[in-house]
Amino acid sequence: MLSLAEENYLKSIYHLSDAGEKAVLTNELAEALNTKAASVTDMVKKLSTKEFISYEKYYGVKITNKGKSVALAVIRKHRLWETFLVQTLGFKWDEVHEVAEQLEHIKSTLLIEKIDEFLGYPQVDPHGDPIPNAQGKIKKLEKTALKNLATGSESTIVAVKDSDSNLLKYLEKIGAKPGKKLTVISKEEYDGSLQVAIESQHYFISKEVSENILVTL
Repeated sequence: MLSLAEENYLKSIYHLSDAGEKAVLTNELAEALNTKAASVTDMVKKLSTKEFISYEKYYGVKITNKGKSVALAVIRKHRLWETFLVQTLGFKWDEVHEVAEQLEHIKSTLLIEKIDEFLGYPQVDPHGDPIPNAQGKIKKLEKTALKNLATGSESTIVAVKDSDSNLLKYLEKIGAKPGKKLTVISKEEYDGSLQVAIESQHYFISKEVSENILVTL
């Protein structure tokens, strides 16, 4: 039985490592979790002893298959809870992240499977993030950041990278949500801002926003 803190560390390591593809430096982990380097070192040693990660000083942390299994289970619960909160309880998509952060640590596997069944086995959460299945498998979808598209490109929004509530409120306001069609009208060379059309409505969006909107062609 892992503690809440241990689960949070494994989830963060999984995300920072691009699903285990690369090592994560301890200072990266400290910044992501907003904690002290000494605390990270202590936790890393503990998780390494339990074989959830491998750690080598100066080279960083790599998550093991055992650790991935835990991280994916937590991510699955988080995204199912976000979906449940939006679809069933009427939460807005900018209100669910912090609540799901608490609910993701509930241990009952049966409860999570019942929620999955009740929701009709959703493939993605309200932000477009894929929901791992009960076996920890994730359906991958080729996508790119809106900022990478050329003028005239037509695409479909599939996900939002950042869970910041202010960003989500802004995207809600302009209708830039997963499933919506989007066309790049023009790009400003000076600052990377874009003029886009979302369902015939034109908007100017910053480079920062365009980095957080993920689309598929």
